[in-house]
Amino acid sequence: MATPKFIQDIRAKAGDTLLLMPGVVMVVFDDRGRVLLNRRTDTGRWALISGIPDPGEQPAEAAVREIHEETGVSAVVQRVLSVFTNEPVTYDNGDHAQYIDIVLRCRALGGEARVNDDESLDVRWFALDELPPLGPIARGRIESALRDDPTWFAPATPPGLGDEGYQAP
Repeated sequence: MATPKFIQDIRAKAGDTLLLMPGVVMVVFDDRGRVLLNRRTDTGRWALISGIPDPGEQPAEAAVREIHEETGVSAVVQRVLSVFTNEPVTYDNGDHAQYIDIVLRCRALGGEARVNDDESLDVRWFALDELPPLGPIARGRIESALRDDPTWFAPATPPGLGDEGYQAP
């Protein structure tokens, strides 16, 4: 993932300290029910399309922009699947980050899936029964996009109630 200029500016002042970062992750389906994936240049692995919102940019706007920038596909956001805090990561240069991902189900409207920037080695549509190797989190996000479940988030126990006897809604 190319580092946005505003993050480079923060890094110039904050060094490699842990930054809490927003992220958007998109599960994009076409009219044939296939899912859009890219093979990332930074890891060489297949992944869901993802990115970082720019300052002032709404998550859905960031999702639509990132999908088009990375794949050449035009899409619309249909709904929020989950809000998820990932484990912290350390990059090769020593920078530390932790992403809070807003995972969105999207529908492709047009465009041809292709490598459209320097963040992808390959971009393709995959039938659900022909997915390349993906980690359990990505597979879970695809499975969630196929259901009509409410938005998922990790529940929190209200202060002072303790874990005993409290049932999250």
